[in-house]
Amino acid sequence: MDLLNRLGRWLDRPLFPWKSLIVSFQIGQYFFESYLSYRQYQVLQRNTVPKQLEKEIDQKTFDKSQDYGRAKTRFGFLSGIFSQAKSLAVIYYDVYPKLWSLTGLVLARYFPSYLQSEIPHSLLFIFAYSFVETLLGLPFSYYYHFVLEQHYGFNKQTVKLWVTDVLKGQALGLAFGIPLGWAFLQIIQKTGDTFFYYLWLFTFAVQLFAITIYPIFIVPLFNKLTPLPPGQLKDGVEALAAKLKFPLGELQVIDGSKRSAHSNAYFTGLPWKKKIVIYDTLIEKSSPKEVEAILAHELGHWSLSHTTRLLVIPQIHIFYIFALFSVFIKNGSLYDAFGFTKERPIMIGFLLFNEVLAPTDAAIKLIMNVWTRKMEFEADAFSARLGYATELASSLIKLQVQNLSSMDADYWYSTYHHSHPILTERLKAIGWKSDKAGAAPADRKTADGEVSVKTADREL
Repeated sequence: MDLLNRLGRWLDRPLFPWKSLIVSFQIGQYFFESYLSYRQYQVLQRNTVPKQLEKEIDQKTFDKSQDYGRAKTRFGFLSGIFSQAKSLAVIYYDVYPKLWSLTGLVLARYFPSYLQSEIPHSLLFIFAYSFVETLLGLPFSYYYHFVLEQHYGFNKQTVKLWVTDVLKGQALGLAFGIPLGWAFLQIIQKTGDTFFYYLWLFTFAVQLFAITIYPIFIVPLFNKLTPLPPGQLKDGVEALAAKLKFPLGELQVIDGSKRSAHSNAYFTGLPWKKKIVIYDTLIEKSSPKEVEAILAHELGHWSLSHTTRLLVIPQIHIFYIFALFSVFIKNGSLYDAFGFTKERPIMIGFLLFNEVLAPTDAAIKLIMNVWTRKMEFEADAFSARLGYATELASSLIKLQVQNLSSMDADYWYSTYHHSHPILTERLKAIGWKSDKAGAAPADRKTADGEVSVKTADREL
C-alpha cells in the first residue's frame, strides 16, 4: 500500500498535461492500427488462391472472399475515423464535465431528495452517456447489417428485430447496470484505500453469476432453444461427451438463422452440469461428423483447461487494473485537466483512468492473442488425436468458404488482431494435405453466411 500511495502522490502533479498525453496515446494507437489495416487491405487485393488451398477453393469463391474482406476493411476505416473523431471531441469540448453538470440538474429537478448524492448522479451520467453512444452507433450498425452483410447474403434479421434487440439491450443494461454500478461505487466508498481487493472479489463473483444466468435467462430473451432431435448427430455428440467425461446435461439447438447466416456452437454451465448449444445454421451446412469434429475441438478447450484458464488468469489483469486505479482515484491534477475542479466523482475518475490505461490495454491484447492462438493449435491437435483430423480440416475449410473469410492475412495485422491462427496455419499444424485433383465446388454454398464457431465467446 505504501508503494501505491507514493506512486499516487508522485503522479498527482499540478498542471501535468494529462489531456495532451491521452490525446497523443489515442492518435498514436489510431494511426498504428490504421497502418496494420492498410497492410491487411493490401493482402486482400491479391488475386491468387494460397497454394495450400488451391485445390479446395475455386477462384470465384476466393475473389468473393477478397471482395467481402475489402468491404469490411473499408467499413472499419470509416467507423474508425468516426470513433476517433468522437473521442477527440469528447476531450476537446469537455463533454464529461458538461454532461455531469446537465445530469446533476436533471437529478435535482426530477428526482427525490434521497437520490441527491454521488452514486445516483454517477449512474444517471453513465446511462445518459451510454444512451448517446448507442444512438450515434445506430447508423453504423444499420449499415453493417442491412447494407454490407445483406449485400453478401449474410443478414437475415428484419429491421423490426434489429430495433427490438437494441431496446432489449438497453433494458438489460438498466436492469443489471443499476445494481452492479451501485455496488461498484458503494464498495469503493465504504472500504477505503484497500477497495481494490473487495472490488476484485466482487467482479469475480459477478462473472461467475453471469456465466450461470446467461444461458438460462438472457439467451431465451433473444433466441428460441429446442432439444437436439434424436439421430446420428445427437448420438455422436453424446458419445463424444461420454468418452471425454464431459458433464453434459443438455444438448440444444438455437435458432440463429432468424438473425443471420452466421453459425455458432458453445458450451456453458456449472462445472458439474453443462449445456452444449448448436446453431441451426451450423447443422444445416455441416455433416454430423464435421459438427462432431468442431465440438471435439471445443471440448478440447474444456479438457485442456483452457476455459478455466481464460476465466482465472484474466483475474490477474483485473486485479492489476483496480490496484492501479487506487493510485489515480485521488489524482487531483487528472480531474482538474478535464474540468472537474470542484468535484472528484469516483465514476469520472474511473473513466479518465481508463483513458490513461489505454496503451497498456493494447499490449495486453497482443499478449492475449498470442496465448489464445497457442490454445487453438492445442485444441485442433486434441480433435485430431480423437480421430477427427480429416473432418476437422473439412469443416474448417467449409466454414472458411461459407464465411467468405479472408484466406490469408498480413503477419503483423494477424499477430495484433487475431485471437485464432489463419486457416493455412491450422491445416498445416494438423498435418492435413489435400488429396483432390482440382478445386472443390465450393461455390455451392459460398454466400450463405459467415460462420464462426464459438464456445463461451471463443471462435473456433
